Amino acid sequence: MAQDSQPITDTQHNAAAAFRALHEQGLFVLPNAWDAASAAVIAAAGAPAVATTSAAVSWSLGTGDGQQLTRDDTIGVIRRIAAVVDVPVTADIEGGYGPAPEDVAATVLAAVAAGAVGVNLEDSTAPGGPLFDTTAQSDRLRAARDAAQQAGLPELVINARTDVYLFGIGAPENRFDEVLTRAAAYAAAGADSLFVPGLLDLPTLTDLVAKSPLPINVMVGAGAPSVAELAATGIRRVSVGSAVAQAAYKLAETATIELLEHGTYTTLENAIDFGAIQSLLSR
Repeated sequence: MAQDSQPITDTQHNAAAAFRALHEQGLFVLPNAWDAASAAVIAAAGAPAVATTSAAVSWSLGTGDGQQLTRDDTIGVIRRIAAVVDVPVTADIEGGYGPAPEDVAATVLAAVAAGAVGVNLEDSTAPGGPLFDTTAQSDRLRAARDAAQQAGLPELVINARTDVYLFGIGAPENRFDEVLTRAAAYAAAGADSLFVPGLLDLPTLTDLVAKSPLPINVMVGAGAPSVAELAATGIRRVSVGSAVAQAAYKLAETATIELLEHGTYTTLENAIDFGAIQSLLSR
């Protein structure tokens, strides 16, 4: 057990089991949250689980995306989200807040202690790349799995993110095989699923699902194939990254412009009731 950590509760074990079960058949959707209020709203709207988005968490804390958060920044947000929702919480821990397996282990221990039952761990060393080589990233994933065991939550869902397509790593004709190579290595290291942001071509996804040893997850936004189209490829999980937060910030911009230029409030007409938000956060 990690120093200063609390024993894992039955509630957290049950949440981890429920989250793991979501990956076993069909497809489920994860709208991404960035603070306690957004998580509470997403859960109340019917999401089966809540995922964090490092980009929007970064923005909400006054910094840019791309591994600029600290471990403590991220863990604080995870803890606040887990405290206000009753659904499983899976945490975007970016690159693990340090390059070494020990760094990843420390982050996973802290994330579990904060209430997470899943994590995303990416294989890019920095925004745009390069990527950790397959062996190094496998060591980091193995450290994450060992840390989950040490924390008392061996059923933690580890979603291995590969940025081969997102950052256009290598020649286009080699990317598919590179992802498959990484999928095999990451599976052997203890990952439970493979997250491939930047890939939304339906035939390629269908082929990847058929050949990958891990379930495939993707990130969508405006203009992406529909959930039904994606489900037909066999992928298991769809998330939206920072897209919901971007839409919320666009609403803030539009409402401000209307107020300043026209002195009217129509942009605010469909806002969630004040009391409804209060009730979600009154526990």
